[in-house]
Amino acid sequence: MTTTVIDVQGMTCGNCVKHVTEELTGLTGVSSVEVDLNAGGISPVTVTSTDPLDEATLREAVDEAGYEVTAIR
Repeated sequence: MTTTVIDVQGMTCGNCVKHVTEELTGLTGVSSVEVDLNAGGISPVTVTSTDPLDEATLREAVDEAGYEVTAIR
């Protein structure tokens, strides 16, 4: 298992969390997504997957949800 933390800017509510979670859980190999909502600030999103995920793929998924990735760790 691999854990990746994505810092996401712009989420403000539970609906935002839902959109980001849906996009990320749709990626191949993702087993769980946990969001620590910091409304209006930068929210850390922890993604657990079977294998390491490509940074571009993670950015694209968050972008599809309508938010901005500020960092991936």
